[in-house]
Amino acid sequence: MSSKPPITKPNNAPKSTSSAIGAALLIAQQFGSRGLTFIVNQVLLRYLSPELLGISTQLEVYSITVLFFARESLRVAIQRQADTEDVAPKPDEEKKKIPSDHVDAGTSAGKTQAIVNLSYISLYLGALFAIIVAWLYTWSLSAGDPAVLATPYFPAALKLYGLAAFWELLAEPCYVVVQHKSRFGIRATAEMIATVLRCLTTCGSAIWAAQTGRDIGVLPFAIGQCTYAVSLLLVYYSSVWSIASTNGFSLFLNSIYSSDPSSYLLSYFSLPLLKLSSSFFTQSILKHLLTQGDTILISLLTTPTVQGTYALASNYGGLIARLILQPIEEITRNYIGKHLSSTTSPSQKSRVLEVRQTLLLLLRTYILFSLAIIVVGPMVAPLLLKIVAGSRWTSSGAGNVLATYCYYIPLLAINGLTEAFVSSVATQRQLARQTLWMFVFSAGFAFASVLFLRVLDMGAEGLVAANGLNMFVRIFWAWGFMRSYFKGFNTSLEIRELLPKGLSIAAGVGTWAVLSQLEKGFGGGIMDLVKSGVVAGMFVLVVTFAERAHFMECYREFRGQGQKP
Repeated sequence: MSSKPPITKPNNAPKSTSSAIGAALLIAQQFGSRGLTFIVNQVLLRYLSPELLGISTQLEVYSITVLFFARESLRVAIQRQADTEDVAPKPDEEKKKIPSDHVDAGTSAGKTQAIVNLSYISLYLGALFAIIVAWLYTWSLSAGDPAVLATPYFPAALKLYGLAAFWELLAEPCYVVVQHKSRFGIRATAEMIATVLRCLTTCGSAIWAAQTGRDIGVLPFAIGQCTYAVSLLLVYYSSVWSIASTNGFSLFLNSIYSSDPSSYLLSYFSLPLLKLSSSFFTQSILKHLLTQGDTILISLLTTPTVQGTYALASNYGGLIARLILQPIEEITRNYIGKHLSSTTSPSQKSRVLEVRQTLLLLLRTYILFSLAIIVVGPMVAPLLLKIVAGSRWTSSGAGNVLATYCYYIPLLAINGLTEAFVSSVATQRQLARQTLWMFVFSAGFAFASVLFLRVLDMGAEGLVAANGLNMFVRIFWAWGFMRSYFKGFNTSLEIRELLPKGLSIAAGVGTWAVLSQLEKGFGGGIMDLVKSGVVAGMFVLVVTFAERAHFMECYREFRGQGQKP
C-alpha cells in the first residue's frame, strides 16, 4: 500500500520580526565583543610595535583563510535548507522501513541531521587547508620577507593558529543548528564568552611578558586565539546538546534514510546540498582573495611598518562593518535563503515581493547611513584616531588612511546586501556565471592595487582606493542580477527608489562645508570633537525629519506590522 510522505510546514518561518530580533542580538554581541577588543587593543598598543601588529594581522589572515575555505561554501548552501516541522506522522508501514540507527530524511529531524552531517566536511577541509595555507605562507615569507620568520615564537604561533582553526571547526555542527533554527541568542552568548576570554588571555600574556622582560613576539595573539576556539566549542556544545536530544537528531554523523537513496551520498550527505556547496566553493576562493586581498597584497608590496599603519586604520574603519553591517548581512542571507527556498510554492510571488520590500528598505537605510559616513567621517575620523591611539599613529599616516576608508565603507555595506541576495537565490548556472565575473574582478583588483601601490606610490590609501573600485564593479554586477531576478516576477527594481530626499542631500552638502571650515582650525583636542559632534548631530536631526516616512515604514516592517505587498 503506497503512502504519501509526511506533510511539512514552515517551522519558525522567516518573518521580518524574528530577523530583526536576530540582527539586534548579533549587533549587540558585536558591540560588546568589539568594545572589549577595542579596549584590549589600546592596552596592547602600549606594548607592541607596528611591526608586531602587522605580523599578527598576517596570522589572523591565515586563520580566516583556513576557516573561510573550510566552511563558507557549506554555510551558504545550508542556509537554503528551510526549517520545517512535522504535521502528519508516517504510517506504521513506512516507519518499519526505517532502520533504528537512521533518521528519516522527510522529517524535521532528518533535514537538520542533513546539515549537521554536511558540516563535518568542513573538519576535513579545515585540516587540509591549515597545512596547505601554512606552507604557502611560510614559503612566501622565506622568499619575500624572511625577517618575519625570525620573529620570536613565530613558528609556534603559526601552529597554534592552525590548531585553533581546527578546534573552531569542531563547533560547526552546533553553529549550523543554531542558524537553521534561528537560535541567535545561543550564538551571541557563545561568541561573547569566547571573545572575553580571548581578550583576557591575549592582554594578560602580553602584560606578563612585558613585566618579566620576556620577548614572546606574537605569541599572545596565538594563545588568545586558542582560548577563543576552545571556549566557543565548549559553550556551543553545552547549549545545543539539549536541542539535539529534544528534536531527535544527533550532533555527530548519523545515517539518514530516504525513499530515494540516490539523493544521499553514503546515506550521510545530501547530494543537492553538496552540489550547491561545490558551486559556492570556487566562488568563495575568489571572494576571499578579493576580501583579504588587501592584506595579502600589502604584505607583499609594502614594509611591515606600512602594514601596521594600514592594519590600525582598517581595524578602526572596519568597526562599523563588523559591528553592524556583518550581522545584518548574515541575517539577510539567512532570511532570504529560507524565505525563497521553495521555487514551486503557490505563494512564491508574494514571498518575492515581500523580500523585495524588505531589501529596498534595507538598501535605502544603507544609502542614508552612507551619506552620513561620507559627510562626517573623513574629517572627524582622523581626529578620533589621534585622541584614541595617540599622535604617534596619526603622524605615521594612519589618519589619512582612515579618512579615505570612510569613502569605502558605503560600498562595503551595499555590496554585502546585494551579494547576500545573489548567494541566496542564484541557481548553479547563475553562480557559475558570477564566478567567471569574479575572475575578471580579481584581475582588475590586482592590477589596480599594483598601479596604486607601486606605480603611483599611494601607500595604504591606494589600497583602499583599489578596494573601493573592486566593490563598485561587484555591486554593479549584483544589481543587474537583482533587476533581472525581480523582472522574472513582473516587478522592477529602480535606483530612484533608493535615493535620499532633496533636503537630506542639501543637509549633507551644508554639513560637509561647515566641517571643512572647522577642520582648518583643528588642534586635535576634545573641543574639536565636541564642535564636530554638534554639527553632525544637527545633520542627523535634519535627515531624520526629511526621511521620517521611510523610518516609520522601517519600524512597521520590522515590527511585523507593515503592509505586505
